[in-house]
Amino acid sequence: MSILKKTGYVLVQCTWGIIQTLIGAVIFLLLAGHEHRVYRCCIVTGWGRSDSVSLGLFVFLSESLEGRYREEVLIHEYGHTIQSLMLGVIYPFVISIPSAVWCLFPYFIKRRERTGISYYSFYPERWANRLGRKVTGEHLSMIES
Repeated sequence: MSILKKTGYVLVQCTWGIIQTLIGAVIFLLLAGHEHRVYRCCIVTGWGRSDSVSLGLFVFLSESLEGRYREEVLIHEYGHTIQSLMLGVIYPFVISIPSAVWCLFPYFIKRRERTGISYYSFYPERWANRLGRKVTGEHLSMIES
């Protein structure tokens, strides 16, 4: 990725995507002792939760993930960072909140278990998969919807 694209990515996340980037920055600072790395302009931090989350420039990746599955979840979360670039200040309302409800509310957890519906079938997750695949050129075989 060129320096111009990297600069543009960071600039847009810090302006148009300011809400999610600020929340991500606070969480990043709280997790200062954890492992960090850069992946395609975003800062990836391992954390002790079982879920993974993308907030603007920041991706928080479950430390329990391993191997190819971990890489696919990272590509998926990177897709959410692209959604953040596209949607900016409305990202929390269009992506984050619906995604959190789909992920965390017992009703939806039980519904997915009962019906066998993939977590990645819900529109924010399916879209993040498509964007992650398109931007990275990687195939997502383990987390397809």
